[in-house]
Amino acid sequence: MFNIITLIAATNCKPTFFGLIPWYQYLKLNPTTCNVDTFQIMPTAASGSDIPLVLLALIDDLLRIAGMAAVAYVIYASFIYLTSQGNPEQTSKALKTLINALIGMAIAIVAIGVVTFLGTTLGA
Repeated sequence: MFNIITLIAATNCKPTFFGLIPWYQYLKLNPTTCNVDTFQIMPTAASGSDIPLVLLALIDDLLRIAGMAAVAYVIYASFIYLTSQGNPEQTSKALKTLINALIGMAIAIVAIGVVTFLGTTLGA
C-alpha cells in the first residue's frame, strides 16, 4: 500500500493551484523524490543557468493571472450590459470593456503558449 502512495506522489511532482504552475515547472526533477537535484545560478560550459527557466515559470503564472482577470472583466462587462436598460452610454461602455477584455484574453492565451513552448524547449 505504501508503494502505491509513493508511486502516485512521484508521478505528480508538479501540482498546480488554480491553474498556476510552481516555480520549478521547467527544471529537471528527480522522479523518485520530486526534488530539484541541482540548481545552477551561474552558467557553466556544460549547461546554462536555471534562472531563465524560473523566470519563464513566473512569467507564465503572471500571464495566467492576466487571463483570469480578463475573464473577470468579461463577466463585469456582461453585468454592465445587462443592467444598462437601453442607456446608450452604458451600452457602449460595456461593449468597449468586453472588446478590450477579449483582446486581452487572446493576447494572454497566445503569450502563455509561447512561454510554455520556450520553457519546455529550454528545460529539456
